[in-house]
Amino acid sequence: MTPLRTALLQGPGGAPGSTAQALAALDRAAGRAADAGARLLVAAELYLTGYCIGGRVAELAEPADGPGAEAVARIAVRRGLAVAYGYPERDGRGLYNSAQLVGPDGARLANYRKTHLYGGFEHAWFTPGGTPVVQAEFDGLRIGLLICYDVEFPETVRAHALAGTELLLVPTALMRPHETVARAVVPVRAFESQLHIAYANRCGTEGEGGEALTFTGLSCLAAPDGTVRARAGAGEDLITAEVDPELLRASRAANPYLRDRRPELYTSLT
Repeated sequence: MTPLRTALLQGPGGAPGSTAQALAALDRAAGRAADAGARLLVAAELYLTGYCIGGRVAELAEPADGPGAEAVARIAVRRGLAVAYGYPERDGRGLYNSAQLVGPDGARLANYRKTHLYGGFEHAWFTPGGTPVVQAEFDGLRIGLLICYDVEFPETVRAHALAGTELLLVPTALMRPHETVARAVVPVRAFESQLHIAYANRCGTEGEGGEALTFTGLSCLAAPDGTVRARAGAGEDLITAEVDPELLRASRAANPYLRDRRPELYTSLT
C-alpha cells in the first residue's frame, strides 16, 4: 500500500477570533502541502477561531456543517487533499471543542468532540464529548481523531488501537511548560499502542496579561516503532512525513503489546 504523505500545520492561523484570517492561512498551507505531495493536512485545536477566545466561544461556535466547514471543504477541493482542523462546535444549546476531517472531495468524513476537557476555559464553556473513538477511512487507512489533552490518557489511544485505528490525528493547543508531552508522551503513545500519531500544535502567544498562554509548538509525526518522522520547532512551520502502512504492519508483528494484553486483569481500571 502506498504511504500517505501527511502535512502538519503549526501556527496560530490568525488573530484570535478571526476565522477569515485562519481560513486564508489554511488555504496557503494547503497549497504548500499539496505541492509537497501531501494528501492530508492536519491543523491545530480550535484552529478556526484561536484558542484564547474566552466568552467569545459562544459567538464564534458553529454547527459541524456551518460556514467554516463549508469554507474548509472548498479549500480541500481546490487543493486536492483532505483537511483535519479544530473548531468550536455548536449543536443546539451545547458547545463542544471539536475536530473535523474533510475529504479532498469536500465530504465531511468524521467529527469528534473532545472527551477530556482541560483547564478553566474549557470546563467553563464546553460540554465533554461522549464518544471516545471516532474514525474514518481515507486512502486505505483507518484514521481516528483525538484532541490535545485526550492523547495524554493512555486509555484513549489504546481504545483507538483496539478499534483498528492506524493513523491518529491530534489537533492540539499544548502550552508551556508542558513540552514533555510533545517530546516524550506522544512518541510513547504511538509505540505502546502501535499506531501513527499526527500531533499538530499551535505556536506563539495568545491572550493578554495573566490570561496569556504561550504554545510550545513541537508538532510531530510519531511512528509505531517509537521514532519521530518529522518534528517542528517552536515557531510557525509546515512539516511533512510519510505514514507507511508497511512500517505499521512490521512494527505490530515485532511488538507484542497488543497481542499480549490480558484484559481480564484490568477490570479494576474502570
